[in-house]
Amino acid sequence: MGLDEDALAYHASDPPGKIEIATTKSTSTQRDLSLAYSPGVAAPCRAIREHPEDAYRYTAKGNLVAVITDGSAVLGLGDIGPQAAKPVMEGKGVLFKRFADIDVFDIELDTEDPDAFVDCVSAMAPTFGGINLEDIAAPKCFIIEEELRRQLDIPVFHDDQHGTAIISGAALLNALDLADKPIEAVDVVISGAGASAIATARFYVSLGVDRDRITMCDSRGIITRERSMEGDINEYKQEFAVNRPGGELADAMVDADVFVGLSIGGIVDESMVRSMADDPILFAMANPEPEIGYEEAKAARDDTVIMATGRSDYPNQVNNVLGFPFIFRGALDVRATEINEHMKVAAARALARLARQDVPDAVISAYGDDPIQYGPEYIIPKPLDPRVLFELAPAVANAAIESGATRRELDIDAYVERLEARLGKSREMMRVIYNKAQSDPKRVVLADGMNEKMIRAAYQLTEQGIAEPVLLGDPDIIDRRVKGLGLSFEPTVVDPRNDRRESYAEHLYDRRRRKGVTRREANELIADHNYYASVMVDLDDADAMLTGLTHHYPSALRPPLQIIGTAPDADYAAGVYLLTFKNKIVFCADATVNQDPDEDVLAEITRHTAELARRFNVEPRAALLSYSNFGSVMNEGTAKPRIAAGRLRDDPEIDFPVDGEMQADTAVVEEFLTGTYEFSELDKPANILIFPNLEAGNISYKLLQRLGGAEAIGPMLVGMDKPVHVLQRDDDVKDIVNLTAVAVVDAQHRENQSLDRFT
Repeated sequence: MGLDEDALAYHASDPPGKIEIATTKSTSTQRDLSLAYSPGVAAPCRAIREHPEDAYRYTAKGNLVAVITDGSAVLGLGDIGPQAAKPVMEGKGVLFKRFADIDVFDIELDTEDPDAFVDCVSAMAPTFGGINLEDIAAPKCFIIEEELRRQLDIPVFHDDQHGTAIISGAALLNALDLADKPIEAVDVVISGAGASAIATARFYVSLGVDRDRITMCDSRGIITRERSMEGDINEYKQEFAVNRPGGELADAMVDADVFVGLSIGGIVDESMVRSMADDPILFAMANPEPEIGYEEAKAARDDTVIMATGRSDYPNQVNNVLGFPFIFRGALDVRATEINEHMKVAAARALARLARQDVPDAVISAYGDDPIQYGPEYIIPKPLDPRVLFELAPAVANAAIESGATRRELDIDAYVERLEARLGKSREMMRVIYNKAQSDPKRVVLADGMNEKMIRAAYQLTEQGIAEPVLLGDPDIIDRRVKGLGLSFEPTVVDPRNDRRESYAEHLYDRRRRKGVTRREANELIADHNYYASVMVDLDDADAMLTGLTHHYPSALRPPLQIIGTAPDADYAAGVYLLTFKNKIVFCADATVNQDPDEDVLAEITRHTAELARRFNVEPRAALLSYSNFGSVMNEGTAKPRIAAGRLRDDPEIDFPVDGEMQADTAVVEEFLTGTYEFSELDKPANILIFPNLEAGNISYKLLQRLGGAEAIGPMLVGMDKPVHVLQRDDDVKDIVNLTAVAVVDAQHRENQSLDRFT
């Protein structure tokens, strides 16, 4: 199953699509329902009739944006119609919610008439706090936006025009700063004359570029005044017709300071780059193939080439997600009547300023721990930088206030605090892990290599650059399955029947000969993929291993325990799940390995889980759980977590708060800790939960995952001497990819520890 099939499965999984409507108030009692609807709902209706602005007070209008299209210019798909455009519009809604906590109704209008489009949107405008126009072909997109802006008193924003303009504008400000070129004196060439190109040219003028120094090229070459007089170009292109001889794009680029590509891939070559002025700036933003490749542009010259693209695999990605969620957030929160030029310029300047600031360790960690510093390779912030919300939205809100386009004032300092409260402090843990893994992919052996899920996971891992997967199995079978799944990649395959079998069997024999294993038995055991993978990792022929997809957990874990064993500072291995919620994360242990741990095992599990938490930049607070609170029930079972917690508190090397025994709600509800049990070592809810036995741990994490809405990552094995992770039987491809990324980060961490010891 390739990318298309995976995308179809993703969208078709129950419930279909990517969004849903959820209630925000209690509806559990008859009184709740009488307040939500009849007769109580009449009160806000009367209030809004008397004071229309109260719609922002009593309804969701103030946080609701319409994403509206006619499907005439969808992504790279063109005119596919309104219904086929719906997945894209839902996706836009996901980005609004994910990055700025803005709710969205996506609306697909079945009309090709700009006037009908405007009439329809105008009629439904009272529903919304803002309108995001999307994927509408030029030139009607200009007509529609202009007319809606004239008619409506809420923000109207065509992201295809203004999003790219704003983000690339921020990049331009910083690129010119680094190149030491004044914005009013640079010559800019724009390849493309569609909606985004014209909007970008207009916006650059707002930033300070001299309009007469902008040369725009369409498919027929330079847009000149001569062509304008001949009636060769529409009224929007005429705005940037230049008084110069005609020619091709190559002619326009001679001695240009800045090239902006919003056209098609591959139309610029190295000789054209060499013809530009000193220290040229190139924004090649065609997707998926830029106008010129990053490497080619850099190699074309010996001086500094500042390059940006629309791709995530190169520095300086011009990504609209850096703009629209935060621009609307700021506009909505001051109840703006429009998104005007002053607000757009403020957004670009805020992004430019942010890129010049010192980058926090958390952002560096999310992008692989490589240094990130203002310079030619970093002129715009990273899309996952959480500071964008707190810089951009307030800048837009403040600009709206300054320009008189608002219905309410804001204390900007207090506003930033409210933004933090809206989205919380939680990180998208898997994206952090993915980015870190992609910075230094490791060789991970997948023991169940002939399984179709493993093959599909290997494909995704390779495509995303997360790991260098090695599939164990029969090469012919794997090759047939790769072709049958329609996957266009050549996986690395190792055949345990033939590849290094003798030397691996000898290593297995050396490891197990004093455990009753004969040489003949070792030769038989090495054919078992779990033993073979364990030997690969033990001999450093692979950095990590994954197994368990087609085996019961204990049988999959046994070979790595026998061959690799526990770490020098560990007597026990344990399974930890990382559960991510909207506003918090919790590590749960032990959920997979130790059936009935005593106090020694519980103490060691706690210590290793705390080390794991710190690896993911989480400061540990551990609670050892029971059905008793601090001695309320005294028996052998409640004594074990109590004794383990006491030993940890008495250990001078333990530098994190730990307490127990305590009930689960005591551990996670702050009021209990600070009220009823104010003496507890935990002054905040625990983020590490240590369960008294395997049964309790396994039941609890599955309930939290299935009923509590948690995303489960794991199980991650702690206490092993090398990175080993055992999947649950029949895990999904997503689970395999997630745990492989964790294994890569695990291997990176161990490698860094070894380097630290060496140096």
